[in-house]
Amino acid sequence: MDEIILITYFVSLLILFIFGCHGFVMVYHYLRHKDDAEEQTLTLTRYPSVTVQLPIYNEMYVVRRLIEASCSMEYPKEKLEIQVLDDSTDETVEIVERIVAEMRAGGNNIQHVRRSSRAGFKAGALKEGLMKSSGEFVAIFDADFVPKKEFLLKTLPFFYADEKVGMVQTRWEHLNAEYSLLTRTQAMALDGHFVIEQAIRNKAGFFINFNGTGGIWRKACILDAGNWQSDTLTEDLDLSYRAQLRGWRFKFLKNVTSPAELPSEINALKSQQFRWTKGAIETARKMLPKVWKSELSFRMKLHSTFHLTNNIVFPFILAAGVLNIPLMFIKHNGGYESYFEMMSIFVFAFIGSFLFYMYSQKDVYNDWRRRLFLFPLFMAGSMGFAVNNSKAVIEGLFKRKSEFVRTPKYSISGKKDSWLDKKYVPVKFSWVVIIEIILAVYCLFGVVSSLYYLEIAAVPFQLLFFMGFSFVSYLSVQQALQARKIRLAQMNAQLEVQSEPIAA
Repeated sequence: MDEIILITYFVSLLILFIFGCHGFVMVYHYLRHKDDAEEQTLTLTRYPSVTVQLPIYNEMYVVRRLIEASCSMEYPKEKLEIQVLDDSTDETVEIVERIVAEMRAGGNNIQHVRRSSRAGFKAGALKEGLMKSSGEFVAIFDADFVPKKEFLLKTLPFFYADEKVGMVQTRWEHLNAEYSLLTRTQAMALDGHFVIEQAIRNKAGFFINFNGTGGIWRKACILDAGNWQSDTLTEDLDLSYRAQLRGWRFKFLKNVTSPAELPSEINALKSQQFRWTKGAIETARKMLPKVWKSELSFRMKLHSTFHLTNNIVFPFILAAGVLNIPLMFIKHNGGYESYFEMMSIFVFAFIGSFLFYMYSQKDVYNDWRRRLFLFPLFMAGSMGFAVNNSKAVIEGLFKRKSEFVRTPKYSISGKKDSWLDKKYVPVKFSWVVIIEIILAVYCLFGVVSSLYYLEIAAVPFQLLFFMGFSFVSYLSVQQALQARKIRLAQMNAQLEVQSEPIAA
């Protein structure tokens, strides 16, 4: 049994080490290209027809903000078409109808596009909208975004600078990053992706991906690549690889931003992370054989493999967390000294991750040193999400289909805003939370045991796992119960109002 635990733990840490060391690769490319000229500010000399697609599903709290910002873009109105791709099943439909009527009365070319079914989810809505669109270019914004007025003026010129550019992606900016610890850690994670991954991959000539929103496509590129397809939960990543394998080039603009609202409650974040993780694995299964059969260089194929498979780490994070405790007892009993000496090298993977996120904060924020104190919480949170995201990885690998669960938005920006009384807040938590609670208790036992046996080197890792599972499970339960309490109070108030006429 000892040998099985040691081998399993070694394999898990080896996988984590390999992907962690990829952080060093990204930092290397960052340092190599950081002095390269940033994207030029190009001037738009012609005004092509543009369609702005706004895919929504039950977004009553943010849909006005989205539509009004889209209609306020600085662009000739006769050249701008706006499609509200509305798959909603609640009062959002009536709200959108009113807003669209207002915008149309103001001279905007805007359509409220409804479908008979939600077939294909977001990919299906985008595909149907594309069939009805008149634009040569297609910009896409999800419901949690607030497009800037100058978006089209700053992105469209890059299509004319290079006729093979098929998509231009902007960096996500955060409307509510300072709302809570949860949103601050999310902001750090996304900054790492956009400031380092997207920017450096683009400069180094690797494939990048459309992030599903905050970007604009050449319509001919979408059609040439096979249009939107709904066989994965990340239709954006899927189409990105199909397009780039067809020879289209993508452009990432780090200095052009699109503001968006981060999920402000943990259960919404879990559903978002589950969808992104599972969809990436589905896309890897679909696209990696095509990548390796293509004429790309080995360097490109290898980097694309890391890009598409980085979510595979979550089951190994979970395995490492579970095996930490029996491993400690094995070490305490002695007999495997050379094994544990060799294992110490795996700590270097954390250094790669730290440098990765340090440079992402340094590149964007003046107070980046203060923000680095979030790194331990971010690492703990990544561990705490291991159960949720491991489930997504397993479902993606074994082709288990699931519904596209959208992340609810509540128009949260300032600290005084509240999401508790909103309609879409989950009031239940899944069985995953029970496992997270059990693992939190289990890892606490690991911390105490490590201190008792003076295995001090194991304490930081046990503590991070304990913090991660405790933080995620506690918030999952607390926020669901808070929302349930308010929901019951609202229902009781409605019943009292309805009963008053009867009593009278």
